[in-house]
Amino acid sequence: MARIPAPVAAVRTAVRQALTKSGGPVLVACSGGADSLALAAAAAFVAPRLGIRAGLVTVDHQLQQGSAERAMVVAEWARKVGLDPVSVETVDVGGRPGGPEAAAREARYAALTTAAARAGVETVLLGHTRDDQAETVLLALARGAGPRGLAGMPARRGIFLRPLLDASRADTREACAALGLTAWEDPHNRDSSYARARVRSSALPALTEVLGAGVVGNLARSASLIAADGDFLDGVANAALAASRGSMGLLVSELSGVHVAVRGRVLHAWCRELGVPGSALSHRHVAALDALITDWHGQGHTVLPSGIAVARRSGELVPVSL
Repeated sequence: MARIPAPVAAVRTAVRQALTKSGGPVLVACSGGADSLALAAAAAFVAPRLGIRAGLVTVDHQLQQGSAERAMVVAEWARKVGLDPVSVETVDVGGRPGGPEAAAREARYAALTTAAARAGVETVLLGHTRDDQAETVLLALARGAGPRGLAGMPARRGIFLRPLLDASRADTREACAALGLTAWEDPHNRDSSYARARVRSSALPALTEVLGAGVVGNLARSASLIAADGDFLDGVANAALAASRGSMGLLVSELSGVHVAVRGRVLHAWCRELGVPGSALSHRHVAALDALITDWHGQGHTVLPSGIAVARRSGELVPVSL
Protein backbone atom coordinates (compact mmCIF):
# COMPACT_ATOMS: atom_id res chain seq x y z
CA MET A 1 0.00 0.00 0.00
CA ALA A 2 1.34 3.42 -0.96
CA ARG A 3 2.31 5.62 1.95
CA ILE A 4 0.00 8.62 2.43
CA PRO A 5 1.97 11.89 2.29
CA ALA A 6 2.30 13.39 5.77
CA PRO A 7 0.44 16.67 4.96
CA VAL A 8 -2.50 14.73 3.50
CA ALA A 9 -2.60 12.51 6.57
CA ALA A 10 -2.43 15.53 8.90
CA VAL A 11 -5.40 17.25 7.24
CA ARG A 12 -7.44 14.03 7.09
CA THR A 13 -6.77 13.30 10.75
CA ALA A 14 -7.93 16.78 11.76
CA VAL A 15 -11.10 16.41 9.66
CA ARG A 16 -11.78 12.91 11.03
CA GLN A 17 -11.60 14.22 14.60
CA ALA A 18 -13.94 17.10 13.74
CA LEU A 19 -16.48 14.91 11.96
CA THR A 20 -16.46 12.38 14.77
CA LYS A 21 -17.35 15.16 17.21
CA SER A 22 -20.01 16.70 14.97
CA GLY A 23 -21.69 13.38 14.29
CA GLY A 24 -24.15 14.75 11.75
CA PRO A 25 -24.03 15.95 8.15
CA VAL A 26 -21.75 18.88 7.32
CA LEU A 27 -21.05 21.44 4.63
CA VAL A 28 -17.51 22.49 3.73
CA ALA A 29 -17.07 26.17 2.92
CA CYS A 30 -14.62 26.20 0.02
CA SER A 31 -13.27 29.19 -1.91
CA GLY A 32 -10.92 27.08 -3.97
CA GLY A 33 -7.86 28.32 -2.06
CA ALA A 34 -5.38 25.80 -0.70
CA ASP A 35 -6.71 25.77 2.86
CA SER A 36 -10.37 25.17 2.04
CA LEU A 37 -9.58 22.93 -0.95
CA ALA A 38 -7.45 20.62 1.21
CA LEU A 39 -10.23 20.65 3.80
CA ALA A 40 -12.87 19.75 1.21
CA ALA A 41 -10.74 16.97 -0.26
CA ALA A 42 -10.20 15.52 3.21
CA ALA A 43 -13.93 15.69 3.97
CA ALA A 44 -14.72 13.93 0.68
CA PHE A 45 -12.35 11.14 1.70
CA VAL A 46 -13.17 10.84 5.40
CA ALA A 47 -16.93 11.50 5.61
CA PRO A 48 -18.12 8.43 3.64
CA ARG A 49 -15.88 6.20 5.75
CA LEU A 50 -17.59 7.54 8.87
CA GLY A 51 -21.06 7.27 7.38
CA ILE A 52 -21.48 11.05 7.46
CA ARG A 53 -22.94 13.10 4.61
CA ALA A 54 -20.70 15.97 3.52
CA GLY A 55 -21.55 18.70 1.04
CA LEU A 56 -19.88 21.87 -0.13
CA VAL A 57 -20.79 25.53 -0.47
CA THR A 58 -18.74 28.12 -2.29
CA VAL A 59 -19.46 31.84 -2.10
CA ASP A 60 -19.14 34.18 -5.06
CA HIS A 61 -18.52 37.66 -3.65
CA GLN A 62 -18.61 39.21 -7.14
CA LEU A 63 -15.52 41.25 -6.27
CA GLN A 64 -13.24 40.01 -9.04
CA GLN A 65 -13.58 39.34 -12.73
CA GLY A 66 -14.25 35.66 -13.37
CA SER A 67 -15.48 34.97 -9.84
CA ALA A 68 -18.67 33.28 -11.06
CA GLU A 69 -16.73 30.95 -13.35
CA ARG A 70 -14.28 30.10 -10.55
CA ALA A 71 -17.14 29.27 -8.20
CA MET A 72 -18.62 26.94 -10.82
CA VAL A 73 -15.26 25.17 -11.22
CA VAL A 74 -15.13 24.56 -7.46
CA ALA A 75 -18.71 23.26 -7.49
CA GLU A 76 -18.08 20.91 -10.42
CA TRP A 77 -14.98 19.50 -8.72
CA ALA A 78 -16.95 18.95 -5.50
CA ARG A 79 -19.61 16.94 -7.33
CA LYS A 80 -16.95 14.81 -9.02
CA VAL A 81 -15.38 13.83 -5.68
CA GLY A 82 -18.77 12.89 -4.21
CA LEU A 83 -19.63 15.87 -2.03
CA ASP A 84 -23.37 16.38 -1.81
CA PRO A 85 -25.21 18.73 -1.74
CA VAL A 86 -23.14 21.33 -3.57
CA SER A 87 -24.22 24.96 -3.93
CA VAL A 88 -22.90 28.28 -5.18
CA GLU A 89 -24.03 31.28 -3.12
CA THR A 90 -23.78 34.66 -4.85
CA VAL A 91 -23.67 37.67 -2.54
CA ASP A 92 -23.67 41.44 -2.88
CA VAL A 93 -21.01 42.99 -0.66
CA GLY A 94 -21.82 46.61 -1.49
CA GLY A 95 -23.71 48.78 0.98
CA ARG A 96 -22.72 46.80 4.06
CA PRO A 97 -21.20 48.50 7.12
CA GLY A 98 -17.48 48.45 7.86
CA GLY A 99 -14.54 48.16 5.51
CA PRO A 100 -14.38 45.85 2.50
CA GLU A 101 -12.95 42.93 4.51
CA ALA A 102 -15.67 43.19 7.16
CA ALA A 103 -18.42 43.59 4.55
CA ALA A 104 -17.25 40.54 2.60
CA ARG A 105 -16.97 38.49 5.79
CA GLU A 106 -20.47 39.46 6.91
CA ALA A 107 -21.93 38.62 3.51
CA ARG A 108 -20.05 35.30 3.40
CA TYR A 109 -21.15 34.11 6.82
CA ALA A 110 -24.76 35.06 6.11
CA ALA A 111 -24.63 33.06 2.86
CA LEU A 112 -23.06 30.06 4.60
CA THR A 113 -25.74 30.16 7.29
CA THR A 114 -28.48 30.24 4.65
CA ALA A 115 -26.91 27.36 2.73
CA ALA A 116 -26.63 25.27 5.88
CA ALA A 117 -30.27 25.84 6.77
CA ARG A 118 -31.37 24.92 3.26
CA ALA A 119 -29.26 21.74 3.34
CA GLY A 120 -30.49 20.81 6.81
CA VAL A 121 -27.03 20.69 8.39
CA GLU A 122 -25.88 22.12 11.70
CA THR A 123 -22.14 22.24 11.00
CA VAL A 124 -20.16 24.20 8.41
CA LEU A 125 -16.44 23.44 8.20
CA LEU A 126 -14.10 26.40 7.70
CA GLY A 127 -10.52 26.14 6.48
CA HIS A 128 -8.74 28.52 8.86
CA THR A 129 -5.28 27.27 9.82
CA ARG A 130 -2.77 27.88 12.58
CA ASP A 131 -1.24 30.64 10.43
CA ASP A 132 -4.62 32.38 10.17
CA GLN A 133 -4.94 32.18 13.95
CA ALA A 134 -1.50 33.75 14.45
CA GLU A 135 -2.43 36.58 12.07
CA THR A 136 -5.68 37.12 13.97
CA VAL A 137 -3.82 37.42 17.28
CA LEU A 138 -1.36 39.95 15.84
CA LEU A 139 -4.17 42.04 14.40
CA ALA A 140 -5.96 41.94 17.76
CA LEU A 141 -2.79 43.08 19.53
CA ALA A 142 -2.44 45.96 17.08
CA ARG A 143 -6.02 47.06 17.84
CA GLY A 144 -5.40 46.93 21.58
CA ALA A 145 -8.00 44.19 21.94
CA GLY A 146 -8.78 42.54 25.25
CA PRO A 147 -8.79 38.82 26.03
CA ARG A 148 -11.81 38.17 23.82
CA GLY A 149 -9.92 39.44 20.77
CA LEU A 150 -6.62 37.82 21.76
CA ALA A 151 -8.40 34.46 22.04
CA GLY A 152 -8.53 34.50 18.26
CA MET A 153 -10.93 32.34 16.31
CA PRO A 154 -12.72 29.64 18.31
CA ALA A 155 -12.59 26.05 17.12
CA ARG A 156 -16.38 26.14 17.22
CA ARG A 157 -18.88 28.97 17.31
CA GLY A 158 -22.49 28.28 16.48
CA ILE A 159 -22.67 26.21 13.32
CA PHE A 160 -19.08 27.01 12.29
CA LEU A 161 -16.32 24.49 13.01
CA ARG A 162 -12.62 25.00 12.24
CA PRO A 163 -10.85 21.62 12.07
CA LEU A 164 -7.48 22.95 10.84
CA LEU A 165 -6.51 25.40 13.58
CA ASP A 166 -3.69 23.04 14.57
CA ALA A 167 -2.57 22.52 10.96
CA SER A 168 -0.21 24.83 9.12
CA ARG A 169 -0.80 26.65 5.86
CA ALA A 170 2.18 24.70 4.50
CA ASP A 171 0.32 21.46 5.31
CA THR A 172 -2.69 22.49 3.23
CA ARG A 173 -0.58 23.65 0.29
CA GLU A 174 1.49 20.47 0.33
CA ALA A 175 -1.64 18.34 0.70
CA CYS A 176 -3.13 19.94 -2.41
CA ALA A 177 0.11 19.37 -4.32
CA ALA A 178 0.27 15.73 -3.24
CA LEU A 179 -3.33 15.18 -4.37
CA GLY A 180 -2.81 16.93 -7.69
CA LEU A 181 -5.21 19.76 -6.82
CA THR A 182 -4.66 23.23 -8.24
CA ALA A 183 -5.52 25.83 -5.61
CA TRP A 184 -6.72 29.33 -6.45
CA GLU A 185 -4.55 32.21 -5.22
CA ASP A 186 -6.77 35.05 -3.99
CA PRO A 187 -5.18 38.33 -5.14
CA HIS A 188 -6.60 40.00 -2.00
CA ASN A 189 -4.09 37.97 0.00
CA ARG A 190 -1.31 39.98 -1.67
CA ASP A 191 -3.07 43.34 -1.64
CA SER A 192 -1.21 45.58 0.81
CA SER A 193 -4.28 47.75 1.29
CA TYR A 194 -5.62 44.99 3.55
CA ALA A 195 -4.19 44.78 7.06
CA ARG A 196 -4.24 40.98 7.12
CA ALA A 197 -2.34 40.83 3.84
CA ARG A 198 0.35 43.10 5.31
CA VAL A 199 0.60 40.91 8.41
CA ARG A 200 0.87 37.82 6.22
CA SER A 201 3.46 39.18 3.81
CA SER A 202 5.56 41.34 6.14
CA ALA A 203 4.83 41.27 9.88
CA LEU A 204 4.79 37.51 10.51
CA PRO A 205 7.82 36.80 8.30
CA ALA A 206 9.72 39.54 10.15
CA LEU A 207 8.76 38.11 13.54
CA THR A 208 9.72 34.64 12.39
CA GLU A 209 13.12 35.90 11.26
CA VAL A 210 13.75 37.63 14.58
CA LEU A 211 12.11 35.21 17.02
CA GLY A 212 12.35 31.89 15.23
CA ALA A 213 10.07 29.52 13.33
CA GLY A 214 8.03 28.70 16.42
CA VAL A 215 6.43 32.14 16.65
CA VAL A 216 3.37 31.19 14.57
CA GLY A 217 2.59 28.16 16.69
CA ASN A 218 3.27 30.09 19.89
CA LEU A 219 0.86 32.87 18.91
CA ALA A 220 -1.82 30.30 18.11
CA ARG A 221 -1.15 28.49 21.38
CA SER A 222 -1.48 31.75 23.30
CA ALA A 223 -4.88 32.25 21.70
CA SER A 224 -5.95 28.79 22.85
CA LEU A 225 -4.82 29.42 26.44
CA ILE A 226 -6.52 32.82 26.57
CA ALA A 227 -9.70 31.30 25.13
CA ALA A 228 -9.77 28.67 27.89
CA ASP A 229 -9.43 31.35 30.57
CA GLY A 230 -12.08 33.41 28.79
CA ASP A 231 -14.54 30.53 28.78
CA PHE A 232 -14.20 30.21 32.56
CA LEU A 233 -14.59 33.96 33.15
CA ASP A 234 -17.61 34.05 30.83
CA GLY A 235 -19.25 31.41 33.01
CA VAL A 236 -18.59 33.50 36.13
CA ALA A 237 -19.91 36.57 34.31
CA ASN A 238 -23.13 34.80 33.30
CA ALA A 239 -23.82 34.03 36.96
CA ALA A 240 -23.01 37.63 37.93
CA LEU A 241 -25.32 38.95 35.21
CA ALA A 242 -28.18 36.82 36.51
CA ALA A 243 -27.58 38.03 40.08
CA SER A 244 -27.44 41.68 38.96
CA ARG A 245 -30.77 41.92 37.21
CA GLY A 246 -33.16 44.49 38.62
CA SER A 247 -36.65 45.57 37.73
CA MET A 248 -35.56 47.64 34.70
CA GLY A 249 -31.88 46.90 34.14
CA LEU A 250 -28.79 46.01 36.18
CA LEU A 251 -28.40 46.68 39.90
CA VAL A 252 -25.45 48.93 40.67
CA SER A 253 -25.23 47.55 44.20
CA GLU A 254 -24.61 44.04 42.85
CA LEU A 255 -22.15 45.08 40.13
CA SER A 256 -20.02 47.40 42.25
CA GLY A 257 -18.53 44.49 44.18
CA VAL A 258 -17.81 42.37 41.13
CA HIS A 259 -14.20 42.09 39.95
CA VAL A 260 -13.46 44.37 37.03
CA ALA A 261 -12.52 41.43 34.77
CA VAL A 262 -15.94 39.90 35.35
CA ARG A 263 -17.87 43.18 35.40
CA GLY A 264 -16.62 44.06 31.92
CA ARG A 265 -17.93 40.75 30.63
CA VAL A 266 -21.27 41.34 32.34
CA LEU A 267 -21.58 44.72 30.66
CA HIS A 268 -20.58 43.26 27.29
CA ALA A 269 -23.22 40.53 27.56
CA TRP A 270 -25.92 42.97 28.68
CA CYS A 271 -25.14 45.36 25.82
CA ARG A 272 -25.57 42.54 23.35
CA GLU A 273 -28.93 41.78 24.93
CA LEU A 274 -29.88 45.41 24.33
CA GLY A 275 -29.06 44.98 20.64
CA VAL A 276 -25.56 46.44 20.45
CA PRO A 277 -23.46 44.51 17.90
CA GLY A 278 -20.55 42.89 19.72
CA SER A 279 -18.13 43.90 16.97
CA ALA A 280 -19.07 47.56 17.39
CA LEU A 281 -18.70 47.65 21.17
CA SER A 282 -15.31 49.10 22.09
CA HIS A 283 -13.35 49.44 25.33
CA ARG A 284 -14.39 53.11 25.43
CA HIS A 285 -18.09 52.16 25.56
CA VAL A 286 -17.63 49.59 28.30
CA ALA A 287 -15.42 51.97 30.31
CA ALA A 288 -18.15 54.62 30.14
CA LEU A 289 -20.73 52.14 31.44
CA ASP A 290 -18.35 51.01 34.16
CA ALA A 291 -17.94 54.64 35.25
CA LEU A 292 -21.70 54.79 35.86
CA ILE A 293 -21.11 52.07 38.46
CA THR A 294 -17.72 52.85 40.00
CA ASP A 295 -17.25 56.58 39.37
CA TRP A 296 -20.76 57.94 39.72
CA HIS A 297 -20.96 61.73 40.08
CA GLY A 298 -24.28 62.44 38.45
CA GLN A 299 -23.09 62.16 34.83
CA GLY A 300 -25.59 61.77 32.03
CA HIS A 301 -26.34 58.84 29.82
CA THR A 302 -23.81 56.86 27.78
CA VAL A 303 -24.49 56.42 24.08
CA LEU A 304 -23.63 53.01 22.64
CA PRO A 305 -23.44 51.85 19.02
CA SER A 306 -26.74 51.51 17.14
CA GLY A 307 -28.05 54.60 18.96
CA ILE A 308 -28.71 52.75 22.23
CA ALA A 309 -28.30 54.81 25.41
CA VAL A 310 -27.85 53.72 29.02
CA ALA A 311 -28.23 55.85 32.15
CA ARG A 312 -28.09 55.32 35.90
CA ARG A 313 -31.54 55.69 37.43
CA SER A 314 -32.62 54.74 40.98
CA GLY A 315 -29.62 52.50 41.53
CA GLU A 316 -29.87 50.66 38.22
CA LEU A 317 -28.30 50.88 34.78
CA VAL A 318 -31.23 51.14 32.40
CA PRO A 319 -31.70 51.73 28.68
CA VAL A 320 -33.16 55.15 27.96
CA SER A 321 -34.61 56.91 24.96
CA LEU A 322 -32.62 59.65 23.27
